[in-house]
Amino acid sequence: MARLRGFWEGSSRNPAKRVQFDRPLTPWLFVLPQLLIVAIFFYWPSVQAVTSSFYLEDPFGFGSTFVGMDNYTDAISSREYRRIAGFTAFFAVMVTGLSLSIGLLLAVKADKVIRGASAYKTALIAVYAIAPPVSGLIGMMFFDMHMGPFTEMAAWFGYEMKVGINYNDTAFALILVAVWKQIPYNFIFFLSGLQSVPVSVREAALIDARSGWRRFKDIVLPLLAPTAFFLLIINITYSLFDTFAIIDVMVKDKPANNPMTLVYKVYLDGFKGNDIGGSSAQSVILMVVVAALTVAQFRFLERRVHYG
Repeated sequence: MARLRGFWEGSSRNPAKRVQFDRPLTPWLFVLPQLLIVAIFFYWPSVQAVTSSFYLEDPFGFGSTFVGMDNYTDAISSREYRRIAGFTAFFAVMVTGLSLSIGLLLAVKADKVIRGASAYKTALIAVYAIAPPVSGLIGMMFFDMHMGPFTEMAAWFGYEMKVGINYNDTAFALILVAVWKQIPYNFIFFLSGLQSVPVSVREAALIDARSGWRRFKDIVLPLLAPTAFFLLIINITYSLFDTFAIIDVMVKDKPANNPMTLVYKVYLDGFKGNDIGGSSAQSVILMVVVAALTVAQFRFLERRVHYG
């Protein structure tokens, strides 16, 4: 106990003092569980995917033939793959932009509420508790061609909405449901960022600028830059990967001309088409694109982010 007290007092006098372990392997034991999880669920599947992408594999596991880069060239040269890649980019931009914009707008409005603030926040956050497959099921109910309320609203304006049959209608429904599911996540972080702005800064802003928009643009928004940068990366990842369940529920058992993202095509080719090599090549391409996009964001966008 005395030894622990001496260590605590020494650390309080010198905050920069580092913790010393009696054995050099002790710190590795603390991080070993996390390292094992990362190695088993990330690195090992990644190595397996890269290896499989160079082979034409039998779906039943009876053998494989080395084909080199053929799986990659077949994917890139495929007109269907390029079309799906284009929709994936459009889908990611729309879902990310709308989710961030609406989440920030709701956070700004909720931050100004004084009476009943808890009820507003709870109502806006509650949607995040819904699982993605359930979100897709709710979306199917709202866009049902026979009794969906959104379909009936479109009929009032003389438009016949056919989600699951018409390509554009299905794309609109997928984007709307994906945005609806992600808004609460952005709302939570933006609201926390707004409430962390010091009162003194808000009072100084009232004196310096009469316009509410100018105060928000010149003072509040720069203070939210770290939060916005973090959410930008999270939302892009969400739109590319975490929307899989929504897409699966809403386009499953529908005509084959429906829109889909690259991660869903990996699933269709690998698990339903039994093209293990081609599916692995597509997953590697997607992994490289996402990694390059993340590096580019950190290299070019993070420079404009000022951490207080």
